[in-house]
Amino acid sequence: MAFDSLSERLNKTMRNIAGKGKLTDKNMEDMLKEVRLALLEADVNYRVVKDFLNSVRDKARGEDVLSSVEPGQMLVKIVHDEIINLLGEDKADLNFADHGITVIMLVGLQGTGKTTSVAKIARICKEKLSRRPMMIAADVIRPAAIDQLKTLGESIGVEVFSLGTEVGAVETVRAGMDYAKEKGYDTVFIDTAGRLHIDEDLMKELEDINELVHPQEILLTVDAMTGQDIVNVAKAFNERLPLTGLVVTKFDGDSRGGGVLSVKAITGLPVKFVGEGEKIEDMDIFYPDRMADRILGMGDVVSLVEKAQEKLDLDEAERQAQRMLDGVFTMDDMLSQLEQFQKLGPLSGILKMLPGYSQFAPMIDESKANDSMKKTKAIIQSMTKKERLDPSRMRGSMKRRVAKGSGTTVTEVNRLINQFEKMKKMMGTIGSMQKNGSLNEENLERMMGNLEEQMKQNPQAKYGRPGRNPYKF
Repeated sequence: MAFDSLSERLNKTMRNIAGKGKLTDKNMEDMLKEVRLALLEADVNYRVVKDFLNSVRDKARGEDVLSSVEPGQMLVKIVHDEIINLLGEDKADLNFADHGITVIMLVGLQGTGKTTSVAKIARICKEKLSRRPMMIAADVIRPAAIDQLKTLGESIGVEVFSLGTEVGAVETVRAGMDYAKEKGYDTVFIDTAGRLHIDEDLMKELEDINELVHPQEILLTVDAMTGQDIVNVAKAFNERLPLTGLVVTKFDGDSRGGGVLSVKAITGLPVKFVGEGEKIEDMDIFYPDRMADRILGMGDVVSLVEKAQEKLDLDEAERQAQRMLDGVFTMDDMLSQLEQFQKLGPLSGILKMLPGYSQFAPMIDESKANDSMKKTKAIIQSMTKKERLDPSRMRGSMKRRVAKGSGTTVTEVNRLINQFEKMKKMMGTIGSMQKNGSLNEENLERMMGNLEEQMKQNPQAKYGRPGRNPYKF
């Protein structure tokens, strides 16, 4: 994901300075040198890096920091606040018209994921912002773009207006706006044509559409993996069109993210949305403060909760919570929890959102983690209903049958049963605490701490291999 390498390096630097009992000019300059290298390696614009470091240095030499009980921690906060300033102090909301139709026009170079982004943002407006959106297929150069937008529109229940490739883009938009007024839509998205590079024909067409509809939003779609070229593209488009913000795609790619950190400072354009995957729901509103937290390894619990609310079956989650409080836990419950967990996405991504656990994310082998989950599901699904209720009663012949049916080994079946018994015991303890009134935050934290300590001291009990890192899957 974007900022991974930057996050890893900054985390190490911040931990070092936070451990200093006293902040001096020397250890502060050593820290700033490491921050400078981290930002430059992440492909952040040199001028932006220079201004960033000067601002941190000036604030770090202030009286509040020098007299602080923990000056290292205060310096971490200053860096955190300056990263927020780079990204934009507040999230940039869409500008909706007070009356009539709101027009949102997406522009960008070919291959940046513009057409997909149109549908993703339309889905957000429909499902999260209670709008009635329609999409206009104004990329008449590529027939595939029109077909793609129609397919995406069907998947999210949003109508797509098109006159095909025989009618020009401007006339298509004109007719589309008339159609939107007739049908009572309050938000219209315009998917425009892109090119492999910026040319006069492309810009003239976009200018003509802008003059025709005067959109409330003109969003530039850029690829996070293009690095500092994001700034160059944004400046070129901004000279010809009144851009209002950016949509950054491929944010989940193996990119350094420097362009995203640079573009707001240089062009003044805020990032409004980020795409983190191929699926239609893999587009999020951009929150600068949350991204700063994630870059510095502070987690992003709010985004994790929002993702859980959006993707999890809340009725099933509530049912599972009640069964846990009742002290009831079966293999079917374990399977249900696993399936719910998988909906949240890759395990490494979840760890990055948990405060204090982002440092373990690089240790996760997603391929092995997915294989392990598949094996677990296969083993449970190969059991009979009676065996799922109480696997401790399974004999050797039963375990061999389950191993054969799930494509695993008896050892793996035994390991899963051992894990299940420990989880069942923990669920029973929580249920008992609930009944006798001793279930409180302090006791729960103590119990989870004991469990974590047992895992660290005896990795073999959980993973079946002595000496294995308990955080590496």
